[in-house]
Amino acid sequence: MNKNIYPSSIAVLGATGSVGIQALDVAERAGVPVALMSARKNVSSAENLIRHFSPSVFVMTEEEAARSLAARVKDTKTRVLAGKEALLDAIRETKAPVVIHSILGEAGLLPAIAAVESGKQIGLANKETMVIAGDLVNEKCKESGAVIIPVDSEHSAIFQCLQCGRPEEVRSIFLTASGGPFYGYDKKKLKTVDKAKTLAHPTWKMGEKITVDSATLMNKGFEVIEAVRLFSLSPEQIKVVIHRESILHSAVEYIDSAVIAQMGVPDMRLCVQYALTYPHRVEGDVKPLSLTEIGKMTFAEPDCEAFPLLPLAYRAIEWGGAVPAILNAVNEEAVSAFLEEKISFCQISETVQTLVEEMQNEKKKTTLSERLDAANEAREKAKDYLLRIRK
Repeated sequence: MNKNIYPSSIAVLGATGSVGIQALDVAERAGVPVALMSARKNVSSAENLIRHFSPSVFVMTEEEAARSLAARVKDTKTRVLAGKEALLDAIRETKAPVVIHSILGEAGLLPAIAAVESGKQIGLANKETMVIAGDLVNEKCKESGAVIIPVDSEHSAIFQCLQCGRPEEVRSIFLTASGGPFYGYDKKKLKTVDKAKTLAHPTWKMGEKITVDSATLMNKGFEVIEAVRLFSLSPEQIKVVIHRESILHSAVEYIDSAVIAQMGVPDMRLCVQYALTYPHRVEGDVKPLSLTEIGKMTFAEPDCEAFPLLPLAYRAIEWGGAVPAILNAVNEEAVSAFLEEKISFCQISETVQTLVEEMQNEKKKTTLSERLDAANEAREKAKDYLLRIRK
């Protein structure tokens, strides 16, 4: 293996999460040093990572957790910093040329912008960055020379398939979805599901919030918005296809009707490794794909009546402005209430639909501050609404 293909060091944001752990596994196997790590409040996991990887800096964004971590690792050489501003400063100051960004939710937006403004190469697994401000982030990339390489399996697949042609030659994108644990359920049956069933994803092991979003198809809606902004496409060019086996991760159809697809076993390490070695490929530890073992692959249209948040995402990106940020903010509040078992599964979609449609006139708000203000307003409205509909 030519180690010169890999970066001299990396930063991993959201290091204790699922994608962060897999990114660290790839880095360790490739012998790539980790200069900077971050987490929110998982002190025990953070301590383990510090003792195993010896990063120069570890940032805990929750200050109490940072104090606890600093006390536990005072015998190490790692410098522990506290708070969100400290994370932004650490991103700007780190000499790591590549940042793997897997912070969850809107909290990942400002760290992404800090990495972009610093001219880093960013392996992006935080879709909210592109949902809330993808157009603004793209402009900042042009100014700084930063490069965004998607790490989500579907967008990594699209990115790889786009190497086969020019942007003007793309007719459409086939964005695949597993369908989540409730594929085939109608509205009536969805009323019977609970938290445990919702978190039982059939293919991927993810955090709770993303797993719920997968079950409502909101995650796929966010991915539609992300694809529009990452690849400069129109919403009409994005075709969501249910693919239960999660083997074909997405495909690009060109104007000559050729369809180029990227396939592989469901393993995020492949996406992370490609983000680290692009434009090169190297051997890795991901299990090779056996088409004969798979036997067959199936594809179907999504049920937009039972899962209305997918079509709502299309409407949100068409409305533009602050509406995608509002969609994300209200969804975060609704999913949080569901995970705390304060509302039912179907009330997630009800809440998001109601408030986004109520606030769609915010489409004229185009600056980052305007969008974040609108998102904060949406969160407050969502909290009030959720109090009224508690089960």
